[in-house]
Amino acid sequence: MGSDAEEVSQPASSPEYEQDDEDEDCYLSDQEDDALEESVLQVLEDGNLEDCHWSSSSVITKEYLLAAQREDLRKVMELLGLKEHHARTLLIHYRWDVERIFELLDQKGRDRLFSEAGIPLGTANNAGSPSATEVTCNVCYDDVPLTAASHMDCGHNYCNECWTEYFIVKINEGQSRRVKCMAPKCNAICDEALVRKLVSAKRPDIAERFERFLLESYIEDNDTVKWCPSTPHCGNAIRVKGDIHCEVECTCGRQFCFNCSSEAHSPCSCVMWELWIKKCRDESETVNWITVNTKPCPKCHKPVEKNGGCNLVACICGQAFCWLCGGATGRDHTWSSISGHSCGRFTEDQSTRTEQARRDLYRYMHYHNRYKAHTDSLKQEAKLKRDIQWKISISENKESKIKDYSWVINGLNRLFRSRHVLSYSYPFAFYMFGDEIFKDEMTPEERELKQNLFEDQQQQLEFNVERLSGFLEKDFQNFSDEEVMDTMKHVINLSNVVDRLCKQMYQCIENDLLYPLRTPHNIAPYKSKGLDRASELHICLDSAEQSSPSMKCSQDEHKSQLGLCSESGSSLTGKRPIIQMHGSSSDNSGRPSHKRERRDAHGGGALFDLNVPAEVADKI
Repeated sequence: MGSDAEEVSQPASSPEYEQDDEDEDCYLSDQEDDALEESVLQVLEDGNLEDCHWSSSSVITKEYLLAAQREDLRKVMELLGLKEHHARTLLIHYRWDVERIFELLDQKGRDRLFSEAGIPLGTANNAGSPSATEVTCNVCYDDVPLTAASHMDCGHNYCNECWTEYFIVKINEGQSRRVKCMAPKCNAICDEALVRKLVSAKRPDIAERFERFLLESYIEDNDTVKWCPSTPHCGNAIRVKGDIHCEVECTCGRQFCFNCSSEAHSPCSCVMWELWIKKCRDESETVNWITVNTKPCPKCHKPVEKNGGCNLVACICGQAFCWLCGGATGRDHTWSSISGHSCGRFTEDQSTRTEQARRDLYRYMHYHNRYKAHTDSLKQEAKLKRDIQWKISISENKESKIKDYSWVINGLNRLFRSRHVLSYSYPFAFYMFGDEIFKDEMTPEERELKQNLFEDQQQQLEFNVERLSGFLEKDFQNFSDEEVMDTMKHVINLSNVVDRLCKQMYQCIENDLLYPLRTPHNIAPYKSKGLDRASELHICLDSAEQSSPSMKCSQDEHKSQLGLCSESGSSLTGKRPIIQMHGSSSDNSGRPSHKRERRDAHGGGALFDLNVPAEVADKI
């Protein structure tokens, strides 16, 4: 792009279609649905693809993890009339996707939905005659009193000793989340309360591990909730609603790709970034260098590098060989020939492998050097923020008509974002136009055409990013008002230009490069203002609804895993928690104002207290 690209004014922005939380509880009429479709199409036409990739993220702290899990449990328990352990079994099987469970309920029916998840359809009774005082265990074949045996909802009855040993083995094998009945060909999931009771009596440490696994299943088995990958770990989890192919920022400041938990790598797809990291980390390029610059010794097969002009080389093992063909020879030679040896015949296979290795090495070095250069520039420009803040403080204190320097900070933030995009565009190009992933997806002509299209946009972005960086590094604190105004004009215009070029590059990647391919590759959308920090999760009580009697809290050991103290006097399970995002409006009762108000027959609400033991909460 020429120098006049800087003068491009910011295009008129189209209306932004922000999705409010109230959309969760409303239904669109046909007219509203058509209007929404037209607005989305208009957004696409205007090039604001950023607004079409909707997602919102919230942080689940250690203290609120149990309450967030119970909210999903209550939804399933109340709407399907299930016990807590059956609701947990259903949610774990369908990866804690409540909406999917309700969809499959209509498609498959209740019986099939439950049987596939391991929930018994009916309760059988194999305990024997009601008047019997003993029961025979079909595992150890001992006759034990009825009080020393237990049966599951599927009806299978065994002695407590056999159940306990079986549960301990399964927990040690890592199957805590779905412990199946030990009867042959029975797929029913055991009651977690019985597992907890029997195991804690013999092995409290194993019982604590069982509790922790059940709690962590809300994250480990949930496609919409993941741990923050910060090091050291901050203890937070991130929950995303909407498109999971997004980049998020935890409250601890860690930015990462939600889909693969790696660092934010857009516009690279997760597959591309994983391959790139592996390629940069392992010895693949070292092997390429060895292939290009060394020859294996025909005796000991160690790589030998030539350090002179003579084509007769000697390995440290003492073997002499010809550098041209790699064949073993004697030591008698002249500058032009080796005695008794001739290798003038062309060997296509060896030559082809060497040339291919050389081309692969040069290609990798081309993309890696530019990726590394922009990554290093990004690190250096991070230090520029302190210098700019110092320059702004000096400029604001001197006698000048210009007091507003927000354009400098805005330009710096835009520089960081565009430099990040530019840096990760090189690993994307390496795999997009190479043979590692899309070898059979494009013809050579299509690959060349698409590569030229992408590199033209990449070159324009790189040119304007460097110009923006140059203007921001100027010592504007020493400028006159006219010079400051001129610098401000350049920074604002260039900020708009690089933002528009970033959006165009993402449009090109999504529509022209990735969309026509048979192999799906999703990338996180471009955000002009940078990544949105995840909002904190707040939980309060709606006292209108009472909890199901079957909803019980875990043991006190469960509390100790969360680092919570026991405290009596407030209710735990008698209220329904409402998830509320930080910053959302609420009325005097504490519920979000956009939610439909529920009738409260019992009066005011209270905070959701996780510090109350289950035994106290059940008696309140």
